[in-house]
Order: sequence, then C-alpha cells, then structure tokens
Amino acid sequence: MQPGLVIVNYGKNMLVEDATGKLHRCVARRGLEQIVCGDRVDWQTTTTGAGVVEAIAERHSVLLRADGNRAARPLAANIDQIVIVIAPEPAPDEFLIDKYTVTAELAHTELLIAVNKSDLLNSATQYTIEPRIADYRNIGYPVLMTSALLQTGMEALTASLTGKTSILMGQSGVGKSSLINRLLPDLDVAVGKLSEASGMGKHTTTTTTLYHLPHGGALIDSPGVRDFHLEQIPAGELADGFREFRASLGECRFNNCQHMSEPGCAVAAAAENGTISRRRLQSYRQLHVTHARNHQHDQ
Repeated sequence: MQPGLVIVNYGKNMLVEDATGKLHRCVARRGLEQIVCGDRVDWQTTTTGAGVVEAIAERHSVLLRADGNRAARPLAANIDQIVIVIAPEPAPDEFLIDKYTVTAELAHTELLIAVNKSDLLNSATQYTIEPRIADYRNIGYPVLMTSALLQTGMEALTASLTGKTSILMGQSGVGKSSLINRLLPDLDVAVGKLSEASGMGKHTTTTTTLYHLPHGGALIDSPGVRDFHLEQIPAGELADGFREFRASLGECRFNNCQHMSEPGCAVAAAAENGTISRRRLQSYRQLHVTHARNHQHDQ
C-alpha cells in the first residue's frame, strides 16, 4: 500500500501520482465514496502501471457543486484557495461572484480576486469596475490586477499561488485559460503526459485536472465551474457564507432570524447603517429564496 494524489478522475478510471511523480492508471475499490481530483489516497499496484485505490485520506476541504438534480457532488478536494477571475469585459456578475465567495467561506478556503485583462482598463471601465470590487476589498478579500496579454501582475499572482492548491473560477470570456497558459508554460507537455498515461486521448482537457506549478503549489483547472451552481445549503448556514455578517449574527431579536424581513434583524440594521453592503444583503436574500424554493420542490 502506498500514498498517492489523484490528478484526474475519468469516472471508472483515474490517474494517481505516486511519491516520485509517476502516474498510474487506477480504479477504486467498490464501496468507496466518490473520488475526485485533489484527493489523497492509499493505493496498491495490481499490474505494471495499474492499481486499485483502497482508501481516501480525510479531506481538509471539498468543493461541492449541484448536479442537474440539485444534489451536491464533490468537484475537487483539498483546495487551499479559490481564485475568482473577473475582467472589465465581460462585465463582472456580482451575484455569481457572491456565490463563489459563499462557496469559499463554507469550504473554509482562502479567496483571492484577480481582475484580468487589466490592459482594457481605461478611465471609463475603471470607473465602472472599481465600485464593483470595492465591496470585496472592504470585506477583506485581496484583489490583484493581472493581464495575461501584457504579463502584468503575473509575479504577484504566482506568489499568491505558491505553496497552495488553488482553483480558478470565473464566467466565460474573462481569460481564465490565458492565465493558466501563463502560469503553466509547459501545459501542452503536461496534457500530453496525462493523455499518454490515461490512454484516453486529448479529451483529458475537459475533465477537472490538477497541474503542478513550476514555483511550487498546484493549480486545479475545472471546466465544470463555468456553469457553477451552489449546492443545497441549509438555510441556517447560508449566512455563515457572508463573512461580513458574522459580527451581527446572534444579535437579532429572534434566534431563528433568517435576515429576510423580520423585525429587529441585526444584519438588516448593519446594512442600513452602512456597516455591510446592501447589495450583498440582497444577494444573500436572493440565494435564500432560491434555496428555500428548491428545498420545497425536493420535499
């Protein structure tokens, strides 16, 4: 039995990296929960280059997303940091960003916002994008300006990724792929090795995959996060996903306050006096309604 790291899972087969960096095509022993990219596992060889995963090590974080039936499915495990990539064009979708921030908080991972395509910033776009990211700066999330095209801000981004396992999230068109290509100059070589080891050809790039960064740390690339849906979160836990609410939680008149329209709500009062963003409270309420509706539908 030896330890390994799951680099990519294709369903029935997966690629497990051993301590020397060699890839092995493995299957999971029956009865194990779903194994995902980033999982640490115990496995043993059956024939040369092939093996069986016998156990999954405890995860320190797991990124969940809802499938078509709104059931929560693990997407990747043992992530240290979620990097939200936004850009001046297409205009940032704050509701989507808020869903990502909630995911990071509830998964207990760090969060970083990268404003890519910063070469497109001019006085007009700067005027529109700054207020959009101000909410996140005020909450305490770090914001970096990057340009994959001009390679500006890449040193700061590389430094933020070093020594951590990170995943990039963002809506289509923000330049996520361009950033990944800058961060992983040998990406084609890595993809080639995965294709060869898996015997599955080039469609390996459509599956959640872990790549080692040249300066240390790892980057998980997941095409699945483009159409991201929050997994079903119990109503009482949703507010914990908004870190700026925490000082007010427990201060409401009613213990079971949902922070919707109840009298004596401390969160609503904090939004009124400007301590927290009214727009973020609106996002919370929108998510709360959506989750409540889905919960009723599932009953």
